[in-house]
Amino acid sequence: MNPSFQELIKHKFPDLSRGQKKVAEFLVNFMEKGSLYTAGQIGKEAGVSETTVIRLAYALGLNGFSDLQELMRKEWLSSAESKEAANKPAADSVAEEKKIFDEWLSPVDEKELSQAVDSLIKSDQVYIAGFRESHTAAYWLYYKMNQLRNHVLLSFPTGFLLETLCNLTSASTVVVFSLPRYTKEALEVAQQAKKQGAKVIAITDRRLSPVGQVADITLLAGTTEHILSLLALSQIIISSMQKRDEKTAGKRQEHLEKLYAEQGIFLE
Repeated sequence: MNPSFQELIKHKFPDLSRGQKKVAEFLVNFMEKGSLYTAGQIGKEAGVSETTVIRLAYALGLNGFSDLQELMRKEWLSSAESKEAANKPAADSVAEEKKIFDEWLSPVDEKELSQAVDSLIKSDQVYIAGFRESHTAAYWLYYKMNQLRNHVLLSFPTGFLLETLCNLTSASTVVVFSLPRYTKEALEVAQQAKKQGAKVIAITDRRLSPVGQVADITLLAGTTEHILSLLALSQIIISSMQKRDEKTAGKRQEHLEKLYAEQGIFLE
Protein backbone atom coordinates (compact mmCIF):
# COMPACT_ATOMS: atom_id res chain seq x y z
CA MET A 1 0.00 0.00 0.00
CA ASN A 2 1.43 3.37 -1.03
CA PRO A 3 1.99 5.90 1.78
CA SER A 4 -0.34 8.88 2.06
CA PHE A 5 0.90 12.40 1.38
CA GLN A 6 1.24 13.23 5.09
CA GLU A 7 2.95 9.89 5.84
CA LEU A 8 5.42 10.52 3.03
CA ILE A 9 6.19 14.03 4.31
CA LYS A 10 6.67 12.78 7.87
CA HIS A 11 9.01 10.00 6.74
CA LYS A 12 11.17 12.23 4.52
CA PHE A 13 11.02 15.44 6.57
CA PRO A 14 14.30 15.04 8.53
CA ASP A 15 16.28 14.69 5.27
CA LEU A 16 14.81 17.73 3.51
CA SER A 17 16.67 21.00 3.04
CA ARG A 18 15.60 24.04 5.06
CA GLY A 19 13.68 25.49 2.11
CA GLN A 20 12.02 22.17 1.32
CA LYS A 21 10.91 21.86 4.94
CA LYS A 22 9.20 25.28 4.68
CA VAL A 23 7.31 24.07 1.62
CA ALA A 24 6.43 20.76 3.30
CA GLU A 25 4.99 22.51 6.37
CA PHE A 26 2.96 24.85 4.17
CA LEU A 27 1.51 21.95 2.17
CA VAL A 28 0.63 19.96 5.29
CA ASN A 29 -1.12 22.96 6.87
CA PHE A 30 -2.82 24.18 3.67
CA MET A 31 -3.46 21.05 1.64
CA GLU A 32 -6.36 22.63 -0.23
CA LYS A 33 -4.12 25.44 -1.51
CA GLY A 34 -1.38 22.95 -2.34
CA SER A 35 -3.85 20.91 -4.36
CA LEU A 36 -4.92 23.90 -6.46
CA TYR A 37 -1.99 26.33 -6.61
CA THR A 38 0.84 26.30 -9.14
CA ALA A 39 4.40 25.61 -7.99
CA GLY A 40 5.12 29.32 -8.29
CA GLN A 41 2.13 30.29 -6.14
CA ILE A 42 3.07 27.72 -3.49
CA GLY A 43 6.64 29.00 -3.46
CA LYS A 44 5.44 32.58 -2.96
CA GLU A 45 3.16 31.54 -0.06
CA ALA A 46 5.92 29.48 1.58
CA GLY A 47 8.58 32.13 1.05
CA VAL A 48 10.82 30.07 -1.26
CA SER A 49 11.52 29.80 -4.98
CA GLU A 50 9.44 27.82 -7.45
CA THR A 51 12.50 25.59 -7.99
CA THR A 52 12.49 24.63 -4.30
CA VAL A 53 8.87 23.49 -4.59
CA ILE A 54 9.70 21.32 -7.59
CA ARG A 55 12.80 19.90 -5.90
CA LEU A 56 10.66 18.88 -2.93
CA ALA A 57 8.72 16.53 -5.19
CA TYR A 58 11.92 14.78 -6.27
CA ALA A 59 13.21 14.70 -2.67
CA LEU A 60 10.04 12.80 -1.74
CA GLY A 61 10.81 10.19 -4.40
CA LEU A 62 8.14 11.35 -6.84
CA ASN A 63 8.51 11.93 -10.58
CA GLY A 64 7.73 15.63 -10.43
CA PHE A 65 5.47 18.38 -9.11
CA SER A 66 2.41 17.05 -10.94
CA ASP A 67 2.71 13.73 -9.07
CA LEU A 68 3.06 15.58 -5.77
CA GLN A 69 -0.03 17.67 -6.46
CA GLU A 70 -2.07 14.64 -7.51
CA LEU A 71 -1.13 12.89 -4.26
CA MET A 72 -2.20 15.94 -2.27
CA ARG A 73 -5.42 16.36 -4.21
CA LYS A 74 -6.53 12.76 -3.57
CA GLU A 75 -5.85 13.04 0.16
CA TRP A 76 -7.53 16.45 0.44
CA LEU A 77 -10.68 15.20 -1.33
CA SER A 78 -10.74 12.04 0.78
CA SER A 79 -10.42 14.08 3.98
CA ALA A 80 -13.21 16.42 2.93
CA GLU A 81 -15.53 13.47 2.22
CA SER A 82 -14.68 11.87 5.56
CA LYS A 83 -15.55 15.04 7.46
CA GLU A 84 -18.92 15.30 5.73
CA ALA A 85 -19.73 11.66 6.47
CA ALA A 86 -18.60 11.75 10.09
CA ASN A 87 -21.40 11.34 12.60
CA LYS A 88 -19.74 10.21 15.79
CA PRO A 89 -19.76 11.23 19.46
CA ALA A 90 -16.37 12.89 19.03
CA ALA A 91 -17.76 15.10 16.27
CA ASP A 92 -20.79 15.94 18.41
CA SER A 93 -18.54 16.95 21.30
CA VAL A 94 -16.52 19.25 19.07
CA ALA A 95 -19.69 20.91 17.77
CA GLU A 96 -20.98 21.55 21.30
CA GLU A 97 -17.74 22.87 22.76
CA LYS A 98 -16.85 25.03 19.76
CA LYS A 99 -19.59 27.45 20.75
CA ILE A 100 -17.38 28.52 23.65
CA PHE A 101 -13.90 27.54 22.52
CA ASP A 102 -14.15 28.06 18.75
CA GLU A 103 -10.86 29.91 18.36
CA TRP A 104 -8.93 27.39 20.42
CA LEU A 105 -10.49 24.31 18.87
CA SER A 106 -10.61 25.35 15.22
CA PRO A 107 -7.49 23.31 14.26
CA VAL A 108 -8.91 20.05 15.71
CA ASP A 109 -9.38 17.38 13.06
CA GLU A 110 -12.52 15.43 13.98
CA LYS A 111 -11.32 12.22 12.31
CA GLU A 112 -8.05 12.24 14.26
CA LEU A 113 -9.89 13.13 17.45
CA SER A 114 -12.20 10.15 16.96
CA GLN A 115 -9.19 7.86 16.40
CA ALA A 116 -7.49 9.22 19.52
CA VAL A 117 -10.59 8.70 21.68
CA ASP A 118 -11.01 5.15 20.38
CA SER A 119 -7.39 4.36 21.26
CA LEU A 120 -7.66 5.90 24.75
CA ILE A 121 -10.74 3.79 25.52
CA LYS A 122 -9.39 0.47 24.22
CA SER A 123 -5.78 0.66 25.49
CA ASP A 124 -4.57 -1.59 28.29
CA GLN A 125 -2.96 1.50 29.87
CA VAL A 126 -2.56 5.20 29.12
CA TYR A 127 0.61 7.14 29.92
CA ILE A 128 0.31 10.94 29.86
CA ALA A 129 3.48 13.02 29.56
CA GLY A 130 3.87 16.77 29.94
CA PHE A 131 6.97 18.59 31.06
CA ARG A 132 7.54 21.99 32.61
CA GLU A 133 4.72 24.41 31.63
CA SER A 134 2.67 21.78 29.82
CA HIS A 135 2.62 19.54 32.92
CA THR A 136 -0.41 21.46 34.23
CA ALA A 137 -2.52 20.40 31.26
CA ALA A 138 -1.10 16.86 31.40
CA TYR A 139 -2.05 16.54 35.07
CA TRP A 140 -5.61 17.79 34.41
CA LEU A 141 -6.10 15.24 31.63
CA TYR A 142 -4.61 12.51 33.85
CA TYR A 143 -6.95 13.38 36.75
CA LYS A 144 -10.10 13.50 34.61
CA MET A 145 -9.23 10.35 32.66
CA ASN A 146 -8.75 8.46 35.94
CA GLN A 147 -12.43 9.08 36.60
CA LEU A 148 -13.34 7.28 33.37
CA ARG A 149 -10.96 4.32 33.20
CA ASN A 150 -8.21 2.51 35.10
CA HIS A 151 -4.47 2.18 34.45
CA VAL A 152 -3.74 5.85 33.73
CA LEU A 153 -0.20 7.04 34.50
CA LEU A 154 1.49 10.46 34.55
CA SER A 155 5.03 11.73 34.00
CA PHE A 156 6.86 13.99 36.43
CA PRO A 157 7.05 17.73 35.61
CA THR A 158 10.74 17.44 34.70
CA GLY A 159 11.26 13.83 33.69
CA PHE A 160 10.06 10.23 33.57
CA LEU A 161 10.99 6.76 34.80
CA LEU A 162 12.23 4.27 32.25
CA GLU A 163 10.91 1.59 34.59
CA THR A 164 7.38 2.90 33.96
CA LEU A 165 7.82 3.13 30.19
CA CYS A 166 9.19 -0.41 30.22
CA ASN A 167 5.68 -1.64 31.03
CA LEU A 168 4.20 -0.22 27.83
CA THR A 169 2.90 -2.72 25.28
CA SER A 170 1.58 -2.65 21.73
CA ALA A 171 -1.87 -2.23 23.30
CA SER A 172 -0.86 0.91 25.23
CA THR A 173 -1.36 4.58 24.34
CA VAL A 174 0.94 7.46 25.23
CA VAL A 175 -0.26 11.07 25.16
CA VAL A 176 2.55 13.64 24.89
CA PHE A 177 2.06 17.38 25.33
CA SER A 178 4.80 19.18 23.40
CA LEU A 179 4.75 22.93 22.85
CA PRO A 180 7.42 25.60 22.27
CA ARG A 181 9.97 25.60 23.66
CA TYR A 182 10.09 21.87 22.86
CA THR A 183 11.67 19.71 25.54
CA LYS A 184 13.95 16.76 24.85
CA GLU A 185 12.03 14.74 27.45
CA ALA A 186 8.84 14.91 25.39
CA LEU A 187 10.61 13.61 22.30
CA GLU A 188 12.38 10.90 24.30
CA VAL A 189 9.10 9.65 25.77
CA ALA A 190 7.52 9.49 22.32
CA GLN A 191 10.50 7.67 20.83
CA GLN A 192 10.67 5.17 23.69
CA ALA A 193 6.93 4.52 23.45
CA LYS A 194 7.28 3.77 19.74
CA LYS A 195 10.09 1.31 20.50
CA GLN A 196 7.71 -0.47 22.88
CA GLY A 197 5.10 -0.63 20.12
CA ALA A 198 2.69 1.76 21.87
CA LYS A 199 0.51 4.25 19.99
CA VAL A 200 1.59 7.88 20.43
CA ILE A 201 -0.85 10.80 20.48
CA ALA A 202 0.81 14.21 20.25
CA ILE A 203 -0.88 17.35 21.54
CA THR A 204 1.22 20.05 19.95
CA ASP A 205 1.17 23.26 17.93
CA ARG A 206 2.50 21.93 14.60
CA ARG A 207 2.08 18.65 12.76
CA LEU A 208 5.79 18.64 12.05
CA SER A 209 6.97 19.59 15.52
CA PRO A 210 9.59 17.14 16.91
CA VAL A 211 6.92 15.00 18.62
CA GLY A 212 4.48 15.48 15.74
CA GLN A 213 6.93 13.76 13.40
CA VAL A 214 6.97 10.68 15.64
CA ALA A 215 3.29 10.51 16.64
CA ASP A 216 0.65 8.23 15.15
CA ILE A 217 -2.07 10.82 15.83
CA THR A 218 -1.56 14.58 16.14
CA LEU A 219 -4.07 16.88 17.83
CA LEU A 220 -3.34 20.58 17.31
CA ALA A 221 -3.82 23.21 20.01
CA GLY A 222 -5.31 26.42 18.61
CA THR A 223 -2.91 28.66 20.51
CA THR A 224 0.12 27.95 22.67
CA GLU A 225 0.01 31.26 24.50
CA HIS A 226 -2.71 30.30 26.99
CA ILE A 227 -3.01 27.17 29.10
CA LEU A 228 -6.79 27.26 28.60
CA SER A 229 -6.35 26.20 24.97
CA LEU A 230 -4.77 22.94 26.16
CA LEU A 231 -7.43 22.46 28.80
CA ALA A 232 -10.15 23.07 26.20
CA LEU A 233 -8.72 20.37 23.94
CA SER A 234 -8.33 18.04 26.93
CA GLN A 235 -11.98 18.65 27.84
CA ILE A 236 -13.02 17.65 24.34
CA ILE A 237 -11.11 14.39 24.73
CA ILE A 238 -12.76 13.65 28.09
CA SER A 239 -16.27 14.54 26.87
CA SER A 240 -15.83 12.34 23.81
CA MET A 241 -14.62 9.42 25.93
CA GLN A 242 -17.65 9.75 28.19
CA LYS A 243 -20.08 9.69 25.27
CA ARG A 244 -18.28 6.93 23.38
CA ASP A 245 -18.09 4.56 26.36
CA GLU A 246 -20.90 5.63 28.68
CA LYS A 247 -21.33 2.20 30.31
CA THR A 248 -17.72 1.78 31.47
CA ALA A 249 -17.35 5.43 32.48
CA GLY A 250 -20.64 5.33 34.37
CA LYS A 251 -19.70 2.23 36.40
CA ARG A 252 -16.33 3.70 37.37
CA GLN A 253 -17.83 7.05 38.37
CA GLU A 254 -20.51 5.29 40.41
CA HIS A 255 -17.83 3.32 42.27
CA LEU A 256 -15.80 6.47 42.86
CA GLU A 257 -18.82 8.30 44.28
CA LYS A 258 -19.26 5.51 46.86
CA LEU A 259 -15.60 5.83 47.86
CA TYR A 260 -15.90 9.62 48.08
CA ALA A 261 -18.97 9.26 50.33
CA GLU A 262 -17.29 6.69 52.61
CA GLN A 263 -14.24 8.89 53.05
CA GLY A 264 -16.26 12.10 53.41
CA ILE A 265 -14.04 13.82 50.85
CA PHE A 266 -16.60 16.36 49.66
CA LEU A 267 -18.70 18.60 51.89
CA GLU A 268 -21.72 18.35 49.57
